[in-house]
Amino acid sequence: MTGRHGRPDAPENGTPSGRRIVKMSATTQRPGVRAGRPVAGRGQTAGRPVVARPVDRSADRPGDHGDAETERHYASAWLRPEQIARDAADAGAETDVAGTAFGAYATDRPAERRDPEPEPAEPEADPGWLLGDDPPAPGGDALTEALPQGREERPRRRLLWPGIAVLLVVVLAGGVFFARDLLPIVFPPDYDGPGTGRVVVEVSGGSSTREIGEQLVADDVVASARSFGDAAEDNPNGRGIQPGFYELRRQMSSAGAVEALLDPATRVGRLEIRSGVQLDDTVGAGESTVPGVLSLISRATCTVDDAGAERCASVADLRAVMADTDPAELGVPTWALDGVRRAEPARRLEGLLAPGTVDLAPGIGAREALEQVVRASVPRLEASGLVQEAEARGVPPYDALIVASLAEREGVAADFGKVAQVIYNRLAVPMRLQFDSTVNYPLDRQTLLTSPFDRARPGPYNTYLNLGLTPTPIGAVSPEALAAALEPTPGPWVYFVKCQTDGISCFAVAPEEHDANRRLAQERGVY
Repeated sequence: MTGRHGRPDAPENGTPSGRRIVKMSATTQRPGVRAGRPVAGRGQTAGRPVVARPVDRSADRPGDHGDAETERHYASAWLRPEQIARDAADAGAETDVAGTAFGAYATDRPAERRDPEPEPAEPEADPGWLLGDDPPAPGGDALTEALPQGREERPRRRLLWPGIAVLLVVVLAGGVFFARDLLPIVFPPDYDGPGTGRVVVEVSGGSSTREIGEQLVADDVVASARSFGDAAEDNPNGRGIQPGFYELRRQMSSAGAVEALLDPATRVGRLEIRSGVQLDDTVGAGESTVPGVLSLISRATCTVDDAGAERCASVADLRAVMADTDPAELGVPTWALDGVRRAEPARRLEGLLAPGTVDLAPGIGAREALEQVVRASVPRLEASGLVQEAEARGVPPYDALIVASLAEREGVAADFGKVAQVIYNRLAVPMRLQFDSTVNYPLDRQTLLTSPFDRARPGPYNTYLNLGLTPTPIGAVSPEALAAALEPTPGPWVYFVKCQTDGISCFAVAPEEHDANRRLAQERGVY
């Protein structure tokens, strides 16, 4: 029997011996391929007849397998009719077979029932990029791509979820960083209320507002340096915080801390030495007591603990340190060592503690406090050129310091130069100084008047009985008095007496002139 295309008779099933033609209905949907859509990679549409390449697998499968699973297993050998025709043309001998097979299959379906070729459609929107279901890459044959792809895609989907978890961890870590590091910058924390307890804080010289705030945070006075800086900016006097020690409270509000640092009442450890003050307490006008330098140092070292107990370096401790410690170890300069060592131990540092302020740490010991004051005073004394100017005049620097202390106690600032000149003139004669201030010095009195009994009392400081200078200065020396001792007002005077109520003295050369000045002073009610 001859086939439709004039080929030799074929077996009843329409295939040459050993070959079979598999027909695929247009309505049959291949696994993994949507019906009615183009098959990716070949530009062909689903539903077109597909013919399997004749392959002899008799060695592999002893029988026919009509089930779909077996057909899918061998789907890699399936080809489209057009491809079979091209392969047959190239092979020559298979042309008839391929053509017969194609013709036999093509005529099995009426032309009017063939499915029209659908227009290529755009891929539907697929959220596979989020879950890892990206479409297969083009380039494979249509039926191979039509196979189920689930097993290849699952690892990609499993790898995506750990990535999402890592992203969430990073986001959470960023949130923690913001809450911990950035949030306090935007909204700095602050305490409420006046605080509790006591704490002593030091503000160092040259500290910025930020540095002060950081120190307060370290001492648990304020919650943050940023909030303290903002409070200082809001306060009109916030830039006026001075170096020193302050007694504050713990966990104060930043605004309260700024106010406390501007309040002089909170300053502690501040030692202020004024000119003319001597080491020991003295009796002033009436029955008032003028604290001496040792008492001022003792008061500056006091501290109060949370229980209210006060602790200070006592005056007795300071005096013992001054008497028992080598002056050089306390910071006494070389130009003053000889004079200091010759002096009475209880008065040896007189005049070396210069006027000015010193900040002592509350609770400091007697030795440390005394040494700190001496070392802070020496540069102030030497700043006026004491050593160089005194040597230029042929005067030992320590003697110039004594002259300055006598001028400080005997006259007012306007007369310092003349009083210093009188001292130098009398020393040159030689002539006793006869100063009431030197007589009252060991008596711890500041009055200028003396009694005949006082003037007759022997002692190293009685210039009515002794020639020359006193063993030590008799008080703290101001820069003005020290400058007058180094450059006195030229003149021949050897006498002077206060003759005006404002403290101005009248100077004389002869005793008769001096007596006249004394009578004038009495008439004016000076004494």
